[in-house]
Amino acid sequence: MRYGKVEALHDGTLTVGAGQIVSVIGPNGAGKSTLLNAIMGALPQTGHAKGAVRYLNEDISALPIERRVARGMCLVPEKRELFATMAVEDNLILGAYRRKRAGERNFLDQLDHVFELFPRLKERRKQAAGTLSGGERQMLAVGRALMGKPQLLMLDEPSLGLAPLIVKEIFHIISALRQTGVATLLIEQNARAALQISDYGYVLETGEFALEGNADELQHNPQVIETYLGLTKKVA
Repeated sequence: MRYGKVEALHDGTLTVGAGQIVSVIGPNGAGKSTLLNAIMGALPQTGHAKGAVRYLNEDISALPIERRVARGMCLVPEKRELFATMAVEDNLILGAYRRKRAGERNFLDQLDHVFELFPRLKERRKQAAGTLSGGERQMLAVGRALMGKPQLLMLDEPSLGLAPLIVKEIFHIISALRQTGVATLLIEQNARAALQISDYGYVLETGEFALEGNADELQHNPQVIETYLGLTKKVA
């Protein structure tokens, strides 16, 4: 992916399997959000992309974003993009619009499940989304995505700006999604929290994958520890 003369991503291959949580960690400006937008087909018109995106064994590189959404891909952006003046419940119902449009009779069948995952959303179901706390807005953004029963869920910095206790709660919910069979691609600066719940991880630096491996292995990799986990070796 290139923006003018600047190559934001190059020579990268990434795989996410059903029921897996795969994390991409790295510093600001590494190209993490660009990676998600490339997969989702949401790249800006000023960019130039090449390469391929394969989804469910099919090359979807030429499909527009709405067709990718229709096939079960969902991106929760960093800014969450909620409808602030609408009630929490109405935001969730909008998340199921794709399924309603496809003619599914039970297009709201995930609502109770979302309220089980996020009890606070149930308590605030009639409250305007714009009045929620930062953590509650993130819960609503994830809950709205789940209403569409995605097969691939992509999360862009879900912990951004949240208090540590809320981050722990959000990541606990993301970890539980593994049981539903959804493939989850997690973009995070909070490397420790991301790797703790992931099956596999990639380290993205200046547009390319510098490291990859099982999440547990990456957590114990000296380079990852020193650069991203904020730990140093003990001095004897």
